[in-house]
Amino acid sequence: MNHLSRPWPLRAGPIGWLLAAVACVALTAAVAAFDPQISAFAQSLPGPVIAVAGVVTHVGDSAFVLVPALVIWLLSTLFAAIIAKPAPKRALWQVAGIWSFVFIGVGLPGLFTTIVKRIIGRARPALVETEGALGFQPGAWIDWLHQSFPSGHTTTAFATCFVLSFLAPKWHPALLILACVVGLSRIALGAHYATDVIAGAVVGTLGAYLVRNAFASRCWVFERRPDGTFARRPLLAVRRLVNGRR
Repeated sequence: MNHLSRPWPLRAGPIGWLLAAVACVALTAAVAAFDPQISAFAQSLPGPVIAVAGVVTHVGDSAFVLVPALVIWLLSTLFAAIIAKPAPKRALWQVAGIWSFVFIGVGLPGLFTTIVKRIIGRARPALVETEGALGFQPGAWIDWLHQSFPSGHTTTAFATCFVLSFLAPKWHPALLILACVVGLSRIALGAHYATDVIAGAVVGTLGAYLVRNAFASRCWVFERRPDGTFARRPLLAVRRLVNGRR
């Protein structure tokens, strides 16, 4: 999990990132050729599998992350502002910092996807018979059936995966598996094509890294080490308060 401490998932210069971008586009284009077949196969899976997908997919609902994060951030900030004692105040500011990172790290990639999918206006699998897998209606701000690319649930799932992994790296394998399952559930439920899910995973992952790097540049929650890697700043005030030390 060393990649979690790097500035970006890939350790590459401009040429390396260009090649990675080209490879990603090529992969997406290759998968796009089989989008209808993949979608049809996934939707034909046994009923119990589809039922499980219908439950798991809700992990990608942004409200499950953003609402608690916003509430905890607001309460922590409020109490930090009104409490006079230095020790609890410092601890509350640290808690507020953590939850502001969670809110922005998940919310910003999600907002990006929400806007882009409406601008692109790709038709969802439900319209494959009439519009094909590459039907587009750009500027579909209201029409839900033309908001397929990228997948918002997958974006949220992967952003949540990496945001929480930056805070607690030991959780990363389980969180990554869960994010992948959420992405697959969107295909099984007929809500998205495979390429929508791939794009959502990329946006969620890179968005989480971008927010982490921005926080670290200001020494909020994270810090940049001399070797260029990133690490979460220790919650010293919280630990002291929990241990009963001032």
